[in-house]
Amino acid sequence: MTKVEALIRPQRLDEVKAALNDIGIYGMTVTEVRGAGKQKGFTQHYRGAEYTVNLLQKLKLEIVVPDDQARQVAEAIVQAARTGEIGDGKIFLTPVADAIRIRTGDEGESAIL
Repeated sequence: MTKVEALIRPQRLDEVKAALNDIGIYGMTVTEVRGAGKQKGFTQHYRGAEYTVNLLQKLKLEIVVPDDQARQVAEAIVQAARTGEIGDGKIFLTPVADAIRIRTGDEGESAIL
């Protein structure tokens, strides 16, 4: 099994969810996060004062899939989330040793399907 973690722009969530639904992926965890990378933030003016926002809002998607689907899931996210500008995000693929469904006690891939 592989855990696909994707950091994307919040406004691209609907497109990413639709792309994942098209390939049969319905379960995911979505978390609002803040971070900095090459984008380095931006400067804002508020009531005459200037301040820098260097932690930008992103969404973190976490999806655990069988190993043979991980690359397909990553490609679907890339196609749906890409704007071509700095700040589109990142995807990380991490091996998962085991999964256990609490309700039934199922283990391994049967716990995530």
